[in-house]
Amino acid sequence: METELPSTDLESQNKSISKDEVQSIFKKANRHVTLKFEDLVYKIKIQKKGYINVKSSKSDERMILKGVTGTVYPGEMLAMLGPSGSGKTTLLTALGGRLGGKLSGNITYNGKPFSNPMKRNTGFVTQDDVLYPHLTVTETLVFTALLRLPNTLTKEEKAMHAEAVITQLGLTKCKNNIIGGSLLRGVSGGERKRVSVGQEMLINPSLLFLDEPTSGLDSTTAQRIVSTLWELAKGGRTIVMTIHQPSSRLFYMFHKVLLLSDGNPLYFGKGSEVMDYFSSIGYAPMVAMNPSDFLLDLANGMFFY
Repeated sequence: METELPSTDLESQNKSISKDEVQSIFKKANRHVTLKFEDLVYKIKIQKKGYINVKSSKSDERMILKGVTGTVYPGEMLAMLGPSGSGKTTLLTALGGRLGGKLSGNITYNGKPFSNPMKRNTGFVTQDDVLYPHLTVTETLVFTALLRLPNTLTKEEKAMHAEAVITQLGLTKCKNNIIGGSLLRGVSGGERKRVSVGQEMLINPSLLFLDEPTSGLDSTTAQRIVSTLWELAKGGRTIVMTIHQPSSRLFYMFHKVLLLSDGNPLYFGKGSEVMDYFSSIGYAPMVAMNPSDFLLDLANGMFFY
């Protein structure tokens, strides 16, 4: 025979932390993190086998990153631009502490190397959303909260954390809809991406990495995603993302921009100053255009202006 908990016990559990207190947690970061990377060089080995003699093979090294340097402060959002194969995802993976192999240079977080405490304060959103299609948005975030949040919190408190993330990311209207997939109709692409961001936001990360969070989305949906990330950065978080050909509205929301071309950094600095910089060295468009289109043309070695 099942026994029910007295209502007084449930009330005492809920009194330990209120919903308003949970929502206030996500308004600002737990700690401020200054990300600094200096002269990053990454090499990989490429095996070349001959067609005539299979036994003879040559090992060549290829440089993916060629001396990339930069600093991102709390409250700033860094966007890494560049054509395909320029090393954006490799650099993002290295900064997130997930890259192995021959990586030389120095990466520090508040002046210290990557550690387990820093890993617990870091969120990483991959380009491909790995979600269960048959679960609803609420179920996905509640199950994630039950698995990732510390055992010092009760199940009710973890569920309230999930609800707070749903509210903050604007997922209230679709919280009871299933995620869906290629063979199952579910939430939209932008909502699915926000669910992926919400899974990382549950731990309230001080440092957040995102690999092309706007890929495959229309300009309006991409604007909502970046606006959400801008609000998160406003709370004192350090946000680093790779992005492919953003609109001009999105471009001017980035505090800093890093332009890569075949692993070489062409520009690192404020997004609002990038056009003036290239104009000062003789590269200026003849007509008004999207800055990201202009920068990608330069990174590809094409200049027709």
